[in-house]
Amino acid sequence: MASDVKPPNEVPFTLEEPAPRVLGFWDQGAFWANLGVSLLAFSGAYTVLAPDTDGNPTLSIMAGIVAMAVGTVLGGLMLGLAAVPGARTGQPAMVLLRGLFGAKLSYAPTVLNIAQLVGWGTFELIVIADAATELWDGIPRWGYVIAAGLITTVLTIWPLGSVRLLRRYVTVAVAIALVYFYVQILREPLPDLSQGSWGGFWIGADAALAVSISWVPVAADYTRHSRTERAAFGAAAVGYSVTQIVAYVLGLLALALVAGNTENVFDPFLGATLGVVFFAVFVLREADQSFADTYSTAVSIQNLAPRADRRVLSVLLGITITVLALALDIGDYAGFLALIGSVFVPMLGVLATDFFLGRRRRDGAVADAAHLDGWDVSRTAPSRWGMIGAWAAGFVVYQLINPGTVDGWAGFWTGVRDAVHFAPQSWMSASLLSFLVSGLATLLIGRVTRR
Repeated sequence: MASDVKPPNEVPFTLEEPAPRVLGFWDQGAFWANLGVSLLAFSGAYTVLAPDTDGNPTLSIMAGIVAMAVGTVLGGLMLGLAAVPGARTGQPAMVLLRGLFGAKLSYAPTVLNIAQLVGWGTFELIVIADAATELWDGIPRWGYVIAAGLITTVLTIWPLGSVRLLRRYVTVAVAIALVYFYVQILREPLPDLSQGSWGGFWIGADAALAVSISWVPVAADYTRHSRTERAAFGAAAVGYSVTQIVAYVLGLLALALVAGNTENVFDPFLGATLGVVFFAVFVLREADQSFADTYSTAVSIQNLAPRADRRVLSVLLGITITVLALALDIGDYAGFLALIGSVFVPMLGVLATDFFLGRRRRDGAVADAAHLDGWDVSRTAPSRWGMIGAWAAGFVVYQLINPGTVDGWAGFWTGVRDAVHFAPQSWMSASLLSFLVSGLATLLIGRVTRR
């Protein structure tokens, strides 16, 4: 594939070509708004109710709504922070980590990001296929998986064109579907939404925040094409937060109608008049989630191999996640989110602190394009083990407060917590405290290494 056939205003084929700055606020706002409306907001709404080890919700529906809103707003602000460096430097997310950790050390989080994005992409195809089967089971499930994988691959080959397509058509259809389902569900007799506890408030808030944070490692992949930093921050923080809150409230109300039975959470949607038609909009829209996961996987791989053609990578990744979706049955969604949050919340704390307050601010601008605005993104960027230490400090804090629910992993950190005689309090937010600790550690380590 020759590079001279690249469509105008489209993503370059390799990292050696400059990124076009063509996305305005509304293009990006529509993109993030669509990512905020996910089928997982309905099927996974129970995660913000802080379920116990037996799967029973701890929070009332009302408490879950408030916890979700708080967690989403905080997560949206963090997502906005992650968006700005990409807009300022024109570099994708994993390349930015060269400036934070050094070129060679950036490969470790890059491999981790590739692994989790492949998992997310596979998970999304499974969600699409299962939801489509709920709509109409006249096609075998494998047929839906292959169709979703094909659509995902096509969108990934023309990523900026896909973003514009979302703004022009999909966003409007999604907004209409949301309004329709709100009207239908609010007409039903809802149970007492205040029945229950507020005791696990921050656990529920962290669950919602983790969903927002799951997009932090890919934010700069899209905002590097933003015309302004303000548009990048506002579109990510506001566009994503508003629609995620709207979608989760709708999911929690549907969950209340089915008495907390997560297996039947789609029933209030499919049982409404014309519900199948409007629910189909959500199913088709879910492809933008798998598109974002797959495209960012390709861009992350380019941090390891800058000359690799993203189109070739996109096709290979599309085939990979399709095969995995046909073969696997992914469960433990809440545990998956907790692990993602524990890795990338403290990483964002280190990145934001160092980028806005640390070394970049001290060094000032450098003329070399590989050292954009004092941020070294070259393939020879020196290793910075101190930043790895700051990241590790935040990660440990997260695990001590909320080790998650994955068997083995949670047991290990519970043992560590017992060994150091640490008892987390109900007011402790694993996300916020790990973010703050990693940020403070970054400032402290930066000061010590300067001396």
